[in-house]
Formats: sequence, structure tokens, C-alpha cells
Amino acid sequence: MNRPSFRIATGHPATSRAAQCALEQGGNAVDATISAVLTACVAEPLLASLGGGGHALVQTPDQQTVALDFFTQTPHQKRSGPIDFYPILGNFGTDVQEFHVGMASIATPGVVAGLDQLHARFGSLPRKSLVAFACEQARSGVPLNNLQHHALEILEPIVRATPEASRWMGLSDCQSPLPPVQTPLYNTAYADFLETWATEGASAFYQGELASQLVAACTHQGGHLTHQDLTTYTPQWREPITWQYRDATLWSNPPPAFGGMTLALSLMELARQFERPPPFGSPAHLQALVAAMANALGHRDTLTAAPLLADEQALRLAFEDLLATYPPQTRGTTHLSIEDAHGMGVALTLSNGEGSGYVLESAGIMLNNMLGEEDLNRGGFHQWPTNRRLASMMTPTICRRANGERYLLGSGGSNRIRTALMQVITNVVDFNLALGDAIEAPRLHLEGTHLSVELASEWSEDARAWLMENHRDATPWPSRSLFFGGVHAVGPQGAFADERREGSAIDQ
Repeated sequence: MNRPSFRIATGHPATSRAAQCALEQGGNAVDATISAVLTACVAEPLLASLGGGGHALVQTPDQQTVALDFFTQTPHQKRSGPIDFYPILGNFGTDVQEFHVGMASIATPGVVAGLDQLHARFGSLPRKSLVAFACEQARSGVPLNNLQHHALEILEPIVRATPEASRWMGLSDCQSPLPPVQTPLYNTAYADFLETWATEGASAFYQGELASQLVAACTHQGGHLTHQDLTTYTPQWREPITWQYRDATLWSNPPPAFGGMTLALSLMELARQFERPPPFGSPAHLQALVAAMANALGHRDTLTAAPLLADEQALRLAFEDLLATYPPQTRGTTHLSIEDAHGMGVALTLSNGEGSGYVLESAGIMLNNMLGEEDLNRGGFHQWPTNRRLASMMTPTICRRANGERYLLGSGGSNRIRTALMQVITNVVDFNLALGDAIEAPRLHLEGTHLSVELASEWSEDARAWLMENHRDATPWPSRSLFFGGVHAVGPQGAFADERREGSAIDQ
């Protein structure tokens, strides 16, 4: 008998295999997602952690679609005494970026509670089965691949910030050299915690001994979190934002997240730029993409304003109100998309920021540094509103065309998520590219008025001439780069993971 078909696209081969094991045991797409997330925290440790937060979109076989917000929350109160909060520089090779870490950068984590909610509502396998693969990987070791090693080089100061963080990444002490590619990373304490979670559920993290360790560390080492923050954290089921683009219906992340709104505005603007698609890669195509990126979020300083659609006007007003109320988080992320044989689909994105440098050693979990994001503190650091969900640029998305074809997709890449997803969607819907080709195609990204161009040499001569005339200061990227996101998606042609982030796809 043939096994049921399924499609999986994630950020790492071990993450994909975890999902595959759950599906082969008879689990559904949500079971596979939970197992994959737990394994991602081992295989992609600097991008995924139970100490961070995320967003998920679930669509059932009858097309019922729900969103789960399990992102991080600001503490109920700000510490009155001295805090542990300091800058580090992440080395990107050609550039450096300042991050802030320490105990006072930790927001209330949501991943453990979110996985519990997903399992309670949709799961079919027992938690004991779902943790098995991640436990085995944590104890046997996952080889450090090129992408994770690159992330380690960028975030080296955080890994060296504390002895616990150094041990967590396999260093014997804070001065030891970084482990080379293919070095196995072990996390036996994490495996032990997962087995406890399988029995006790979210209370294993938010109550009891582990919670007391985290609160005590914050109390004595300059953090904000208290027992109240942990025991009152609640994931939120929300109705997705939904809109039409050409013949497609799309669902994505609703407020207080920003991602779905920015993607919707971008595609609405693109629809206004051309009624019929120009030739792919032509100057008219590039001009439409750049104009959509510029106009979508109100950057109209160099472009002619166009009349707004009625629903777009309402969306813009809601977006501006949201921007004034909820501070956005724009950290690094990882994404996974999974579809099972029965038609259930899940798109889930999660993040730990860069990590705070603090590790709960008894559980092998690094805590997030979401309160260390400069965008959260536009009036100066530590000005964040108390007890409020942080807003994320994460954009797990589902696209269903009029012919019934469905695509599950999402991306890492901070504020490049919106532009990466917009381009993949228009490549599929407007230019009828197969999903793999749509992901592989070179991308643009506009930041303010500055344009970045991926694989400029592959654009047509006319397109390059248009770029030189209109964006002479554009930054050319000679090869595909993780700068332009990492879209992991599944669709009718199969599962496809973005090579920009060494993703992994399984289709059978």
C-alpha cells in the first residue's frame, strides 16, 4: 500500500524529517508542525527556540482558517532597580549591526504555550510521540551546517556573553574557538525538558521549578520577568486577515501583527500598477515591483499618488493606527509549511530574536531578546508599554486560486519578508511560474528609497538599463542571498525550500 502523500518545506533537513516521522505515524499537519518546531530548536538553535515566540496559520480540509498568535509579551511591570541590558555588535562581514541583550531584553516567551494550544485544538498524536524525534536529535547531535555556522559567526558575541550560552553552543568556555561546520551540537537538557513537557504540558515551562529558576535569575540578575508574566501568558486564536489578489484568495497574519497587513497592501498596490502582467523581467515589471514596494507603506515621496481602493483605504488607516499603538519586532526568523494527505495545511513562523545570552541550563533553552529591539523603543530604550503583545513582521500565508490550487508559504528575513512573499506570489499568480521557479527567481527589495537587486546580471539588458537610469545607487548582489528572505512553501507542484537559507523540502 502506498503511503499517504504529504508536502513539507522547512529550514533544515532534520526539521523536515521530524515532520515526516509524525505524518508517517498517522499524525496530521499540526502534529507534524509541532514535531518540526521542537526539532528546529535543536537544528536551528540561533533562529528557533522555545524561549521565543511565533505565529501559525491552520487551514482545515473544509477551508476553515484560523491564526494562532503565540508571540512574545511585554512584562507586567518594569524593574525599578539596576538592569542587565547592553549592546553587542553582530558581524555580517561587510557590515555590523548593533543588538541589545541581557536579562532585561527578555520578553515573556510564547512558544511552549502556543504548541500546547495547537495540540489541544488540532493534534491527534500524543505529545510523547511528537517529542521523540527531537529528543533523539538532541541526544545524538545535529551537525552544524553552513547556514547555522554563518548565524553563529554573526551572533558570536551573544554566544560568548555567558558561560551558559557558550556551553549551549558546544564551546567549553567563552574563549574557545567556534565549532567548525559539521560539528555535532548536543542538547541533552533540552531532550529531558521535552519529555517533561510531553507529560505535564505548558505548566512544565510556565509554572514549577523551571519557572522559578527563570524568575529568580531575572530578580537577581537584572531582568523584568515575574511569575505573573509567566502564569498569565495566553496564546490568542484570531481570525486571519483575508483579501483577493487577481483570482486568488489569501489569508495571513492579523493584527496586532504587521506582516499580513503589509503583504496585503503590497499586493493591492501591485494590482493597481498593472492590469495585465508585462513581460517577466522587463523594465515595466521592475518598475511595477518597485512602485508597489514604495507605495504600499506610504513612501510616496518620489512617486505619484494613485486613488486608493475602498478596502485598501480602510487597511491603510488600520495599519497606521496599529503602527502607533503596537511596536513592531523585526528580528530573524525561520519558517515551515506543511500539508498532509487529507488537506490540512499549516504555515508557521517563529523567532527568538538573536537570543538574550541567558540560557535555562536545566532545560537547554536560550531566552529571547525581543525587548532589545531598537524599533520597539523609538522614544529610547525601556519605553515599551507594559503587558502588551509585541507586533511582528512574521507573515505565514495561505493562497488559494480560483482553480482550487493552494499554496502555503512564509519566510524569514525581517522586513524583507513582505517583499519576498509579494514577489513569489506575483510570480505564481501573474506570471504562472511553477512554485520552485517562483521562489528561485531573483528578487528586489526597497528600503526607504534605496533598492537592493539580487542577481542583477540575470535581468535583461533593458531591465539593467532601467535600473541604471532610475536607481543608480542600487546595491547589486552577485548571487542569491539570505538577505532577500527564505521562502519555504508547498503547493500543487510539490514542496520547495529556499536555497538562500539552505531549506529542506520533502514531497511524497
